[in-house]
Amino acid sequence: MASNRTLTMIKPDAVKNNHIGPILAMINEAGFVIKAMKYTQLTKKQAELFYEVHKERPFYGELVDFMTSGPIVAAILEKDNAVEDFRKLIGATNPADAEEGTIRKKFATSLGENAVHGSDSNDNAKIEGDFHFSMCERF
Repeated sequence: MASNRTLTMIKPDAVKNNHIGPILAMINEAGFVIKAMKYTQLTKKQAELFYEVHKERPFYGELVDFMTSGPIVAAILEKDNAVEDFRKLIGATNPADAEEGTIRKKFATSLGENAVHGSDSNDNAKIEGDFHFSMCERF
């Protein structure tokens, strides 16, 4: 069953390059409603926990280092079929493979610095939303 909520993080590269506003505009124009949002910086421990699913992969250490290198914007987004529609909006993980008009095609600089995170399943959207936001931070 499709969920109507997903989580995104605007990653440190996009924050550093002043792309928060344009990325949020694309999200809004695609029909998503922001239900929670915060500007924050992950600690090493938080990044390790968030990306624990990738712990055995060779890029894990670099990913943790990158995600703690600067502030991020985390947000819970709402729309019918949110996870699938947001994955289409952000595009392929590698911006070289992303379709024109996607967030990663427009703002990502590399496979590692790919501008945004998007939940990959309804279950993970809930887990990731709970990781970043308490119930009183959601609207």
